[in-house]
Amino acid sequence: MRYTGVVAALVLTGFAVVDARTSDVGQQARTSLTIIAPAAAGGGWDLVARESQQALREDGIANTVKVVNIPGAGGTIGLSRLVGLEGDPATIMVMGTVMLGGITQGGGATTLQDVTPVSRLAEDFEVIAVPADSDFQTLDDLLQTWAADPGSLPIGGGSAGGIDHMVAAQLAQVAGVPAADLRYTAHAGGGELTISLLSTAEGTVGVGVSGFNDFRDLIEDGQLRALAVVAPEPLEGVDAPTMIELGYPEVDLVNWRGIVAPPGISEEERQELVDMVAEMVETESWGTRSSATGGLRIRPPERSSRTSSSTNRNGSMHC
Repeated sequence: MRYTGVVAALVLTGFAVVDARTSDVGQQARTSLTIIAPAAAGGGWDLVARESQQALREDGIANTVKVVNIPGAGGTIGLSRLVGLEGDPATIMVMGTVMLGGITQGGGATTLQDVTPVSRLAEDFEVIAVPADSDFQTLDDLLQTWAADPGSLPIGGGSAGGIDHMVAAQLAQVAGVPAADLRYTAHAGGGELTISLLSTAEGTVGVGVSGFNDFRDLIEDGQLRALAVVAPEPLEGVDAPTMIELGYPEVDLVNWRGIVAPPGISEEERQELVDMVAEMVETESWGTRSSATGGLRIRPPERSSRTSSSTNRNGSMHC
């Protein structure tokens, strides 16, 4: 079976469902909603935010939807900004696994325990890619060269401590490269990383690790070549083996994406946001847009009247 890339949602609900289109509760979000993408334009969080924006507007779920990019520090600058909007029922933020690394790296006081969980959207699979003219034709070509001279091969990805960085560390382990010798070059987003991969300027990288959606267009255009995908099964649109097929099942990390809201909103306001996300992923326009993104694990939509949500001590969301 291949994953078609249709995004669905596992919605975290804890309260009775309100008819969002007829109730006065939560109408502020339906009138004017702001979506924070805590990364630069062109990356996975930005892509999810803008696809959400289009689906929410085109299907009349919200009248006005704007996306605000607040990049930096693995998403934690955007997280701090969201926490500062306490009680605002008309702002949400895209987040995911990368942010957990950013929180740990930054050591700040703000964590995901400080926000209001809304939805876990999907799981985005990682790809190891190189420029089309790279000497590396296979992943084993890359690993052998890397093992022979670790210092000569910088690996590019997203924020330090994020999912890309962790996958690079797992790759280093299977290649026999000591952790101390891993030269990881962090980028503010997928857009910045792809620019670096395609450049021949000094200081750029020749190997990148990121979500498939960050690389998709350039892979399809033949500018990048995928060497492997970190997924349980092959991805549609990617002519590359999985790490399992290559004999490296220990390289196995998934970047999930979700939606959170500021702290201090009421139970009714949170439920309205839950309903809006549930409506969004059921629309035809969302299905069309998300199908085009690829690289995402299918999750059946679910709106429950009683599902618990919580955060653990590290600030990660459970559902």
